Amino acid sequence: MPRRIGLLGGSFNPAHSGHRHISLEALKRLDLDAVWWLVSPQNPLKGKRGMAAFARRLAAAAALADHPRIEVLDLEARLGTRYTVDTLAALRRRFPHARFVWLMGADILIQLRRWKRWPVMFDRVPVAVFARPSYCQRALAAAAVQRFRRHRVAPGAARQLASMVPPAWTFLPVRLDPSSATAIRTSRAPRRKKSTALR
Repeated sequence: MPRRIGLLGGSFNPAHSGHRHISLEALKRLDLDAVWWLVSPQNPLKGKRGMAAFARRLAAAAALADHPRIEVLDLEARLGTRYTVDTLAALRRRFPHARFVWLMGADILIQLRRWKRWPVMFDRVPVAVFARPSYCQRALAAAAVQRFRRHRVAPGAARQLASMVPPAWTFLPVRLDPSSATAIRTSRAPRRKKSTALR
């Protein structure tokens, strides 16, 4: 039987409990055999400033994943791809018998219009969107939702998503995890000491 694999791409700067939460929900709700975390060497939409070294992000993600069916991979570095649409094309060539599902949080669905050739991504693989705190309402009004409205799959049928011919996508109202890579980086940043000089 072909393997059913969820793909969760990102900078993982750093990886956090939200990534793991989405992955575990995907394994259960989409009936997947595995979830691959595709750690990006450099997200083309993000600057290098504040981006931890690739090897460090990869190792930290592997330590956090800690699950036999979550695999943390450097495939984009090995394939030499920068954009998701190109990564998907390369993965389909390399693993022609796998059934992939692209996984994303609701916040990413809002940003999707900035991605290179994003409609092609929906034409190449089924997509599962997971609820995230404060983003759900805006996500369901996003350009991708409007464009592919007719291809939306009800959560009750999501277990069959990996076997569906794209475009096919679902929005899963899972338990919300408030973790945020931006918030984690901000909390870790050194704080400037207030000047004690007399004025």
